[in-house]
Amino acid sequence: MTTSASVPTGPEDAIDTGHSVTDRLVEANGKYAAAFTDPGMDARPVQRVAVVACMDARLDLHAALGLRLGDCHTIRNAGGVVTDDVIRSLTISQRALGTRSVALIHHTGCGLESLTEEFRHDLEMEVGQRPAWAVEAFRDVDQDVRQSMQRVRTSPFLVHTDDVRGFVFDVTTGLLREIDPS
Repeated sequence: MTTSASVPTGPEDAIDTGHSVTDRLVEANGKYAAAFTDPGMDARPVQRVAVVACMDARLDLHAALGLRLGDCHTIRNAGGVVTDDVIRSLTISQRALGTRSVALIHHTGCGLESLTEEFRHDLEMEVGQRPAWAVEAFRDVDQDVRQSMQRVRTSPFLVHTDDVRGFVFDVTTGLLREIDPS
């Protein structure tokens, strides 16, 4: 996974204030589509694995894990925590699309380590409505990986829970450290 330290920041990368970020994404897609050739791939991941990871922009999962397009399902959210919606996605991934393995990847320096559930309360006070979701903030990344592994292993909806492994990605070294589930 690359980190923000490897992202180019020269003048050629300066933000064009005349266009929104989304405009630039759409423009880039046009260039991509002009050279696109349908690879004829199946929606089923070749490696039969689902990777659940944090949405942190520093994590380049495919590069860090040696994956190519079509190898896995990638499910990302804040913290990479296993929520009800992650269980929903994993259930569809396994039961409809044939995945058998789950890799959970949290990382060092995660923003959820600096939040508390008070964030949810503050949000309710600001907008006048309580979010239906929990923040899932944590202080101990290893323990949160264990909790996520436990949620996957004990879900009645998942049929393949024998190959569930959890890791912490170090954003300064690029290395994964496996977490013992016990």
